[in-house]
Amino acid sequence: MTGFLNIHKAEGVSSAYCVNRAKRLTGSPCGHLGTLDPLAGGVLPVAVGNAARLFDFFLSKEKRYLARFRFGWTSKSLDRESEPYPAGMVPPKSVIEGALPDFLGEISQVPPAFSAVSVDGKRSYELARKGKEVELAPKKVKIFSFTLTRQLSEDTFEFEIVCGGGTYIRSLARDLGEALGTGAYMAGLTRTASGPFTIENAVPLEALTPENAERFLIPTDSVLPFPALDMDDERYYRGVRFEVDLPDGMYKIYRAGGFYGTGRVEGGVLRPEKKLC
Repeated sequence: MTGFLNIHKAEGVSSAYCVNRAKRLTGSPCGHLGTLDPLAGGVLPVAVGNAARLFDFFLSKEKRYLARFRFGWTSKSLDRESEPYPAGMVPPKSVIEGALPDFLGEISQVPPAFSAVSVDGKRSYELARKGKEVELAPKKVKIFSFTLTRQLSEDTFEFEIVCGGGTYIRSLARDLGEALGTGAYMAGLTRTASGPFTIENAVPLEALTPENAERFLIPTDSVLPFPALDMDDERYYRGVRFEVDLPDGMYKIYRAGGFYGTGRVEGGVLRPEKKLC
């Protein structure tokens, strides 16, 4: 099998568990296109077979989240994994909304200590869980929109966030709280979109079986936003480069009517990029 399973991950299970389950269901190598923390739920695209070769392409795509931030409290893990404790006041809704524009665009954020960032050959969360101090370097991320959608309780608010790949929503909660002179942590998170994969067409893991998994498989070419190009000259598939009158960029290559993979045009020359069939 080759393609994608758009899995609706439930809270409480790991992304690795979903991938291993997909491997057993499809009998093919699988890999997710960007992890979700165990306490988060929502869209978890899983690449099946050769579709995993597109990992880098999808990892950089926009993500959309519904996040619940609790103000006046914080935790060592910046989410519900560790015990929350009081950390200041709860700002009014209007004050929180007024701070959100400062987080739009390219911003710098420090990953949470409870994250998978490598520190001297070990995962940061392994050190943090042992009570060791972890200092992580800030990284640049992009926030395209940050909207307060509703107030859920006296101290908890829901936000819709559209961001680039690699953004830590837990860090965003912490930094928003600090900007308001208080503490905040992520009380819940649902990923509603990852690139072209949305929660509306995601399938719960428990609904997949060895008998129906192929029916839920999304064809690789259907989610690639590249123009299509038929290449029936067999020399192309032996690595021969062709001069073409086409704009530079990526193309979906079709061979005898079937999808083969991607090719790239640079300076009027077409060359194979990735075989995905």
